[in-house]
Amino acid sequence: MQTKETITLSGVPETMLQTVYARAKESSGRGAIRDRKAGETIGGLQYDFSLADRDKAMHSGVIARTIVLDRLTGAWLQEHPGGTVVNVACGLDTRCYRMEGYGRWYNLDLPETIAVRQRLLPENGAISQIAMSAMDDWGGCIAEQDTPALVIIEGLTMYLTETDVQRIFSVIAGRFRSATVLAETMNPMVVKRFREKSIEGSHAKFTWGVKNGAALAALLLDFRLREEHSLTEGMAEFVPVYKLLGKIPAIRNISNKIIVLERK
Repeated sequence: MQTKETITLSGVPETMLQTVYARAKESSGRGAIRDRKAGETIGGLQYDFSLADRDKAMHSGVIARTIVLDRLTGAWLQEHPGGTVVNVACGLDTRCYRMEGYGRWYNLDLPETIAVRQRLLPENGAISQIAMSAMDDWGGCIAEQDTPALVIIEGLTMYLTETDVQRIFSVIAGRFRSATVLAETMNPMVVKRFREKSIEGSHAKFTWGVKNGAALAALLLDFRLREEHSLTEGMAEFVPVYKLLGKIPAIRNISNKIIVLERK
């Protein structure tokens, strides 16, 4: 019998366990996404997922953003074959196994998170791991500079401050001449009022939000807004009523967004 890994984390790093569990559960159930690696990872963990099991809001949000980000990442890679991808605050994300066409994929997260990832998802070849904070100068760990780069910031900005977010974009601009960023953001009203049971259980707290892509771009010297996508687009894939609800501006605006920015 295979021995399961016992994981002890708290705060924001612990949230990665809820998100990989949501993807695994969806893959083996309704099937709005198919994430075989997530299922394999969960199968090797010794952890109490009871809070995540009851947190339907968290589950739906994770699946919706997975759908939207997978679509945007796949489209970018088709346009930029051989490009470099950096997954900031990767946690136990498994997108690198679902995508094709990249030249190099870097998974970046805190040392304690990468230590867990290395045990559960050992990587080599075209996939590398960087054990650093998103606000550190991680650009120096990336060999590629002249190839087009895609940076994914998923499930992170809502736990940071405005200064932290600006710092991350400064690191990106300092490393890549050509960069596209997919940044998930939360509406400030949601930051103040909304609580997810499983996230609260890990003692992580939402701290920052931004109204829309234009407001985010206004905070950044080196980036311009290309487009933004509400997670209602992902919700519509498995809750059909969102095909109508997603057309209502108030609902689109209150949902988390994936903001697409490009280096000027």
